[in-house]
Amino acid sequence: MTGGFLDGDVFRGLAFRILVFLSLALLPFGLIAVVQTREIARQAEAATELSLLGLTEQASGAERNFIQQGFGAAEALSSIVRLFIEDAEACVSFLRTYQQASGVYSLVGFLPADGVMTCSSVGGEYDFSAYPDFDGALAMSERSVILSRTGPVTQQPTLVVVSPVFERDVFSGFMLLSIDLTTLEENVDFPTEINPSDLVIFNAAGDLLTSERARLVTEADLPLNRSLKTLVGDHTTVFEDVNSDAEERVYAVVPIVPDVVYAMSIWRQADVLASANQTGTLSIFLPILMWIASLVVAFWSINRLAIRYIRKLGRQMRLFAYNRSMPRSAMGQGVPKEFVDIQTAFMGMAESIIRDEASLEDSLREKNILLKEVHHRVKNNLQLISSIMNMQIRRAPTDESRLVLKRLQERILGLATVHKNLYQSQGLERFDAGALIEEIVGQLLVVGLPAGSAITVGQSYASVQLDTDDGAPLSLLVSEAVTNAMKYIGQATAQNPAELRIDLSQKDSETAVFKISNSVGAAPEAEGTGLGTQLINAFARQLNAEVITEIEEGVHHLTLTFPVPHRVKIVQDY
Repeated sequence: MTGGFLDGDVFRGLAFRILVFLSLALLPFGLIAVVQTREIARQAEAATELSLLGLTEQASGAERNFIQQGFGAAEALSSIVRLFIEDAEACVSFLRTYQQASGVYSLVGFLPADGVMTCSSVGGEYDFSAYPDFDGALAMSERSVILSRTGPVTQQPTLVVVSPVFERDVFSGFMLLSIDLTTLEENVDFPTEINPSDLVIFNAAGDLLTSERARLVTEADLPLNRSLKTLVGDHTTVFEDVNSDAEERVYAVVPIVPDVVYAMSIWRQADVLASANQTGTLSIFLPILMWIASLVVAFWSINRLAIRYIRKLGRQMRLFAYNRSMPRSAMGQGVPKEFVDIQTAFMGMAESIIRDEASLEDSLREKNILLKEVHHRVKNNLQLISSIMNMQIRRAPTDESRLVLKRLQERILGLATVHKNLYQSQGLERFDAGALIEEIVGQLLVVGLPAGSAITVGQSYASVQLDTDDGAPLSLLVSEAVTNAMKYIGQATAQNPAELRIDLSQKDSETAVFKISNSVGAAPEAEGTGLGTQLINAFARQLNAEVITEIEEGVHHLTLTFPVPHRVKIVQDY
């Protein structure tokens, strides 16, 4: 219950609402920061990719130069070889001279379409028609680079540059230039800043040509989900994948000769993309951190400038509301002028309220004293009237006259008792009905019961608080009811004992019950006029009470049930 209440206070509080509105106000800036940071991250990633491509091109510079020069030399030599195609010795001499002068190629030769090479830098005749790949190469008639693990001529692993030769658009053979792998390894020059784990050269058929590591190690480090053939194209690319050991790698592919041969560098992801990943993480968390920091700074400023002073004023107002405690000191130095003005106005209002309350209390005390004095004097006047009537009773000529005057005297004494209880009570709005009834009944019993009568009287009175307006009708009703009960109770005998029982009880929180029971004796000598019953009913209506009378087993019961509201009745001043 307490937790829910506290939660509700938090959500309805000024601090929470300020945080909500500040969050909404700063949200556009946060979104802009996210977009800008993500753009920076994207640019950083693109820069990283360009850097990898540049390093790959730089690392494959030696292979690029040899292969591109090889295709250029093949184009140039093919036009010259066609001049010596009928003179094998001249062709061999020319190609040998070129091979020795270049110092790069281990073999330079022309392979005709029939597969029998007679024109080469090493001389002699070599038949390639039985090689498995010869028919496929013959059918494609395209430029290519292939790897010969044991060259049929040089008996050394070589990289063979193959360029088709056409005579008037008719395919006539291939120009072959072989480069020893040892020559390539001697001329490799890796960058000094960042080096890839491996550099792979492959052809358009997806065949691995060269690598910087052992072939088995290289093949295990190739992308698991992409083959080399799928990477063939005119464009450069950078992608992430895992190798056969499920280790994350970054691969950068650049064409050496488009659609012919490509270079691919292999990088460990932790080495290459660390900065890019950090930038991506910052692109998410940095705007959030900036947003939180902005909220903290803004809320701290508002709290320092406003909220803490509002809370202080609230505490001062609550203390004043609870115990009329005035603030001991002013707000202090550095407080905004608006809050100083509010506290000054509050202190002025509080002082005015205290003065007004003191004046009202003095006025109420004086009125209570005056009203008690009025009740006291009314009681004295009623007792004086009772004394005068007592003198008149003694001089009355007949018993009937004395009885009427005596009944009237009893009613006047009942009213005097009401006023006596009112000026003796602590408050003037309510009185104790039990004490009032007990005193009235006591007076009536002293006068109405002769000395030595054998009537048993039982009394029980609860403390019931009634409005002062109900005092007069209740006292007169009780007086009439007790008088009637004593009038008809009769003389007590051994067979018929006389009893009188008077009770006042609280039925529930807003209902009281007055009950008077008396044994029924012989009828009185003089028949009653019925005035007492009429008065009882009249006073009961004034009390909004319900009256029930019944006789049960020789006992007469009168039960009066009347409301006892918690609130004091509102008296309209007309």
